[in-house]
Amino acid sequence: MSDPGFTPPAIDFRTAPERYRHWRLTVDGHVAWLGLAVDEQGGLMPGYELKLNSYDLGVDIELYDAVQRLRFEHPEVGCVIMHSAHERVFCAGANIRMLGRASHAHKVNFCKFTNETRNSIEDASAHSGQIYICAVRGSCAGGGYELALACEEIILADDGASSVSLPEVPLLAVLPGTGGLTRLVDKRHVRRDRADFFCTTEEGVRGQRALDWKLVDALVPASAFLADVGTRAQALAARSDRPGASTGVHLAPLARELREDGLRYSQLDVTLDRALGLATFDVHAPRTAPDSLASALAQGAAFWPLALARELDDALLHLRFNEEYVGTWVFRSSGDATAVLAIDDLLDANSDHWFIREVLLYWTRVLKRIEVSARSLFALIEPGSCFAGSLLELVLAADQSFMLDGSRDDAALPPATVALHAHNFGRYPMVTGSGRVAARFSADPAAVAQLERAIGRALDARESARLGLVTFTPDDIDWEHEVRIALEARAGFSPDALSGMEANLRFTGGETLESKIFARLSAWQNWIFQRPNAVGPSGALPLYGSGKRARFERGRV
Repeated sequence: MSDPGFTPPAIDFRTAPERYRHWRLTVDGHVAWLGLAVDEQGGLMPGYELKLNSYDLGVDIELYDAVQRLRFEHPEVGCVIMHSAHERVFCAGANIRMLGRASHAHKVNFCKFTNETRNSIEDASAHSGQIYICAVRGSCAGGGYELALACEEIILADDGASSVSLPEVPLLAVLPGTGGLTRLVDKRHVRRDRADFFCTTEEGVRGQRALDWKLVDALVPASAFLADVGTRAQALAARSDRPGASTGVHLAPLARELREDGLRYSQLDVTLDRALGLATFDVHAPRTAPDSLASALAQGAAFWPLALARELDDALLHLRFNEEYVGTWVFRSSGDATAVLAIDDLLDANSDHWFIREVLLYWTRVLKRIEVSARSLFALIEPGSCFAGSLLELVLAADQSFMLDGSRDDAALPPATVALHAHNFGRYPMVTGSGRVAARFSADPAAVAQLERAIGRALDARESARLGLVTFTPDDIDWEHEVRIALEARAGFSPDALSGMEANLRFTGGETLESKIFARLSAWQNWIFQRPNAVGPSGALPLYGSGKRARFERGRV
C-alpha cells in the first residue's frame, strides 16, 4: 500500500453564515428564505468558474451548515423556501469543469456528501416540522433539480422558460449523482416511461407537462410567483409543531486541533496510523449527566450528545475527503457508562421537546454517515470502555467487534462491560429503516426479545458474546495479538473488494429510498465514473463544452 504521507487538509467543513459565499439566509417570522447566489469565482479549488449557479463541494458545505443551523438555531421556523437569487436560472447543477478535473475519489465523495445533505433536508421535513419547499424560476437542471427533489413541494414559474431537467445521461454519460433517479420514481411516483423520456432529453420539461407528469407540484404565473410562494410557506409553517416562541441553540464554532497524527476535539480524539491505514476514534463520555431538561438546554451546543455528534460528523467528513488512504476506522470509548445511560434516559423522557428531538435526529444522521462510508469499521471494548446505550450503536454498526474477557494484569480497572438501553431498539434507524439490533438478528425475533430483557444490565464479555452483541472475546493474553492480526489483515485486502463486501453485508432486510440511493445508485455511479465513455479522453465529461462529440464504446457490460 502506498503511503502519501501527511499533507494539510484541502477541505474544511466548518463554516458559518457570516462566511457564506454562495447562500443568503434570511428569516422572516416562521419562514426562512434560503437563496442560492453562487459566487462564480468562489470555487473550492482553482481552475473553474461556478457559472449559472452551478455548484461544487464548497457550495454544498454551506448548504449543509445552513440546514443544521435552521434546525437548531431557529425553532421558530416551520417552513424553508429554497430559491435562486437569479431570476433566469435556478441552478445548473454540479459544475462540469469541476467534475472533469476532480479525482475519482473526490467525485464519489462529493456525490455522497451532497446526497447526505439532501437527506438531511428530507429528514427536517419529515421529522422536525421544518418543511422545505423549492421555488423554481429559470433553468433547474441536473443537480439543481435533485436539490428541488429533496424538498416537499416544487413550485415552478409558468413563464414559458422555466424548466426542470436531468440531462446527465445524454450530455455527460453519467447518472444524476445525488439520488435524482430514485427520488423521481420512488418519491414523486413519476411513471417509468415518462421518467425514461425525461432523463434522456437535454432540454427538460416545462409548464403544464411538468405539472401533469408530477415533476413539479404547482405552476404559478411569474407575476405572482414570490407572493404565492410566500403564502404557501406561511400555510405550511402554521401547521408545523415547531415552537414559535422558543429560543434556539447557537452552534458555536467547532474547536478542533489538527495534528500530523490526527484530530483533537473536546469529546473525541482521532489518531492516525497511515502506515496501517488506520484511524482510531477515542470517544470520551461525560463524568456526570444533566439533572433536567433545563440543565441540558442551558448547556446548549456543549450538551454532550450534541457536542459529540458535531465532532464525530466533522471528523468523518475530514477523513473521507482528506485521508482516503486511511481505510479502517476503529472505535474505542472511555468514561462512565452510567452517565451515558442517564443522558439517554433524559433524552428518552424529553424526546417530544424540539431541542432533544433534534439531538436524537442528529445522532441518527451521524450513525448513518458512518455506515455508508467506504471504510472498514471495528469496535474495541476494553476495561474502562463506556459502550452503553447510544454509544453501543457504534459497536452495533461495526463490521467486527472485539471485547476483552476479564481484566488486565497491569490495570486496576474492572472488566469491560456493555449495556443496552431502549434507544438500541429502533431509536436510531439505519438507512434501511431498521434499528441495528433488529438488523443484526433479522431472522431471530427471539434473540431480540432476549436482548430487550437485558436492558440496563452491565453485560460482561461472555454474556455479550452469548447474546450476540460482539464478535470475539479474547482474554488479556491474546488481546493484542488477535486485534493486530485482524487490523493488519484488513490492510492487506483490496479496498475496492472491501467496499463492495461491506456495503452488501451491513444493510440487511428491506430497502428504503435512502438505501436504494446509497447502494444501487451510488454503486452504479461509482462504476460509471471510471468508464472511458464518461471520463476517458474521448468521453463525454472531459469533452463537455468543447464542441467535440464523445466517442462511445458501444459494448454493453
